[in-house]
Amino acid sequence: MKRPQPAARSPQKPRYKRILLKMSGEVLGGQAGVGLCAEMVHEMAADIKEVRDLGVEVVVVIGGGNIFRGLQGSEKGIERATGDYMGMLATIINSLALQDALEKQGVQTRVQSAISMSQIAEPFIRRRAVRHLEKGRVVIFGGGTGNPYFSTDTAAALRANEIGANVILKATKVDGIYDSDPKKNPKAKRFKQISYIDALQKQLKVMDSTAFSLCMDNQMPIIVFDFFKEHNLKRVVMGEAVGTLVTG
Repeated sequence: MKRPQPAARSPQKPRYKRILLKMSGEVLGGQAGVGLCAEMVHEMAADIKEVRDLGVEVVVVIGGGNIFRGLQGSEKGIERATGDYMGMLATIINSLALQDALEKQGVQTRVQSAISMSQIAEPFIRRRAVRHLEKGRVVIFGGGTGNPYFSTDTAAALRANEIGANVILKATKVDGIYDSDPKKNPKAKRFKQISYIDALQKQLKVMDSTAFSLCMDNQMPIIVFDFFKEHNLKRVVMGEAVGTLVTG
């Protein structure tokens, strides 16, 4: 008589169906945080592919600080609105670099821009973006909000709410939110979870105030995590306690 075989365990399902990954431009610059580091861009693409292959719908918003930051430009004499538009163009360069890396790894990708540039990117159309996600494509939103005086943090918060993301994953070089700078204070305390109100009262700079208000008003959870630790993005998506969760 044959011994009955144990039932196969069903693979664990991702906790989130649709995510918005927010990355600063400096991440693409590697250790120096300046320009484009090809190796880092391809590593980022591999991490995104890893979660996309789990069936997760992925949207990406990238900053442009590795190339040009509007606020810094205004400090050097460039008119603020002009500097911000220059920064928006920098985010398009980063978006195209990531798109190229993803497609070289077999991931269909679309770049949508808040600034019209039909030769290289689609215009941002919410319904079209959602349709791309439903077809398994990664969508990269470039050009910020298309308006000066708004950061890419604000663009991430706005787009996350528009396309119905389950969570904003903010990729950083630290493993969460601390009560003080962990580089300056070795006794800094890391929060596993914190409310929007507590983060505001403690003046913890999770995002700029406009972006944070959008998330708080619409109950959009934010997870701040260390993107440079191997497979961390997948661990967050699978629901592991990685980084710091900001929620209501």
